[in-house]
Amino acid sequence: MPIRVLLADDHVLVRQSLKSLLEHEGIQVIAEAADGQAALDHARSLHPDLAIMDISMPTSNGLEAARGIHVFCPRTKTILLTQHEEEQFISEAVEAGVKGYVLKSQAANDLMQAIRQVSRGDVYLSPRISATLMDAYRSKSERPKDPLTARERQVLQLIAEGKSTKDIACVLGISAKTAESHRTRLMRKLDIHETASLVLYAVRRGIVQP
Repeated sequence: MPIRVLLADDHVLVRQSLKSLLEHEGIQVIAEAADGQAALDHARSLHPDLAIMDISMPTSNGLEAARGIHVFCPRTKTILLTQHEEEQFISEAVEAGVKGYVLKSQAANDLMQAIRQVSRGDVYLSPRISATLMDAYRSKSERPKDPLTARERQVLQLIAEGKSTKDIACVLGISAKTAESHRTRLMRKLDIHETASLVLYAVRRGIVQP
């Protein structure tokens, strides 16, 4: 029985290339998504064996999608296929329950190895990622824990993407009052009270791209 995979990347050409590669290897791509929220929705309805996702996606990024999949679809294992090799992204991925972390700069057989290992219950990290984690361990670097909830992080991402409170309410399917409440609460938690500073925080945490 073929491995059933969900692909999530906001670039159509990337998804098409990945789909072609995977199908050539006998892997079944059962759904595609262009953002993290759509990826989570597909995962909850289709329960794929694997979800292969980019980190940087609009509306809800790959890390947020991975957190949701880990909670709602525990049998679906997640692999991040990304350009980010900084320690902060890797640590966030581990905390989100991600089982594979593959750099886009690596060869295609790196991804196939990740799929094989993760499918049988192992964890896979690209070689350069393992080196990054070892360096972080040696230096005992610690990042302040993110105090925000998953919903507040999603609101923060939408704010950083330039969306108004009304837009945020529409995207998330909530009232404008609730959206404003989330915004107020996250600003209070972070002790940040200007939009520009919120955007800077989101960039530093890897929630959005600069």
